[in-house]
Amino acid sequence: MKKRLFTPGPTTVPESVLLKMAEPIIHHRSAEYGELFAQINKGLKYLFQTENDVLTFTSSGTGAMEAAVVNLLSPGDRALVVRGGKFGERWAEICLAYGVQVEPLDVEWGYAVEPQQIAAKLQSIPEIKAVFTTHSETSTGVINDIETIGQIVKQHPALLVVDVITSIGTHRFLPDQWHIDVAVAGSQKGLMLPPGLAFASVSQKAWEAAESSKLPKYYWSFSAAKKSLAKNQNPYTPAVSLLVGLKKSLEIIQEEGLEKVWARHQRHARATRAAVRAMGLELFAKNPSNILTIVKIPEGIDGKLLLKTIGTKYGVTMAGGQAALAGKVVRISHMGYTDDFDILTAVAALERGLKDLGWHFELGSGVAAAQRVLTEENGREL
Repeated sequence: MKKRLFTPGPTTVPESVLLKMAEPIIHHRSAEYGELFAQINKGLKYLFQTENDVLTFTSSGTGAMEAAVVNLLSPGDRALVVRGGKFGERWAEICLAYGVQVEPLDVEWGYAVEPQQIAAKLQSIPEIKAVFTTHSETSTGVINDIETIGQIVKQHPALLVVDVITSIGTHRFLPDQWHIDVAVAGSQKGLMLPPGLAFASVSQKAWEAAESSKLPKYYWSFSAAKKSLAKNQNPYTPAVSLLVGLKKSLEIIQEEGLEKVWARHQRHARATRAAVRAMGLELFAKNPSNILTIVKIPEGIDGKLLLKTIGTKYGVTMAGGQAALAGKVVRISHMGYTDDFDILTAVAALERGLKDLGWHFELGSGVAAAQRVLTEENGREL
């Protein structure tokens, strides 16, 4: 059975990237590797749309999150953490693990944070050293207004640190214009790679804060990574084959053009949402991201059995809900290496699974709705 992957990480890896990673490995201290890494760093600056340094770590995205905390703060510092989903909560967990005082800003799952809530917190607690938030919250399917948040935080001494692990290469993101001090990302989402690489873009304001940071750090040291970056090297042994694949992924993105990549993700999101509504289903997110669509499981349907049916009977893998949403939602990714026909496949698989479990709706209604959006919007782009 052919397998198709619609999870919000890992995402499908292009065949051309897989082939590059299958080539004989090269030595990471050679001139050949130095040239490879130089090209990668140029491509990462394009991807991040930044003039700042972009550091690379061999880890999951959580490693870059931890690196941001330990390089910017000191024990006892106060940090404002937006907790609107599983990954916002992770910022708080990392801060607490290192003795940072967390000022939580809790947001109901499914809703975006109101930027003025952040402004109010900064005004009432001027000692806050950093604001940690998430651009696209994968657990809830919500996109936050980071541009407005950046305009607010820039008026305060605090640093703005943003998790863009699922939004980099998928959503419009302009860290220099939006006054973001550190943006962290991972390889297994919009970058169309296996898990194992993490990235952090670092502003001048963040570098100045790093000089006075007292939290312990060794592997995650920004300064060590920057020192090696100047020589087109890594401080420690990198995941060479993943980096070879990264170069190819960045070339694919540059060839399509970042603006077109963002537009493609928006088109696919609109088509998927239209399909869900046409089937009589309900979206979970009130301010939905373009990287995935989260669908509420209709009453009377076993959410876990639905995912199992779609996976085992049709070879299509989607993701379930996390924490309190387990068994209550289906998460359908349209991120990374996807085209219009992938969207139609995902919608068709959802229809077939629901039909198998006894959900009453007009079979094909979702596919037809998605087709209309894809055809109309693709026609406008031609």
